[in-house]
Amino acid sequence: MSGRDYDARWERLAAEGQNPHGEADFADSLLGGAGRVLDAGCGTGRVAIELARRGYGIAGVDIDDEMISGARAKAPELEWHQMDLASFDLGEAFDTVVMAGNVLLFTAPGTEAAVVERCAAHLGAGGALVAGFGLRGGGYGLSRYDADCAAAGLVLAERYSTWERGAWEGGDYAVSVHRPA
Repeated sequence: MSGRDYDARWERLAAEGQNPHGEADFADSLLGGAGRVLDAGCGTGRVAIELARRGYGIAGVDIDDEMISGARAKAPELEWHQMDLASFDLGEAFDTVVMAGNVLLFTAPGTEAAVVERCAAHLGAGGALVAGFGLRGGGYGLSRYDADCAAAGLVLAERYSTWERGAWEGGDYAVSVHRPA
């Protein structure tokens, strides 16, 4: 999907009265109005730009040139990095690292553990790694994700079925919050 198509999808949903900022609302509720957020797999910057609008310090990382170019065009004042999530190092810690929009399903197969490890390495004390992604049979799922988080020194703190904190009772989508052990 191109950056323009991605943005058009969210604009269409907003025009239909749907909230395009569920992930930003979720991160905002964790942080309580202050902090620095890493949008890992930021795409065209939808989540990062909204969090910056709310006063958060932001950095965005994405491997896709078109997506990062779109983010830079919309918010050139923010910090954008074109890097591979499986190997990036920004040399700083964040209060929250957010992987919204099925990021782990778009990474190269077999790199998911490295992505989780690199994101965990960017968490400050008491920070939170937040990821939401669809669960498909035979694909990357919660048992592997939880194991990758544990290997990176993180423990599950909360899990929901939606970004609006719907109760987790299984299903085809999960939003997980992991924190340093």
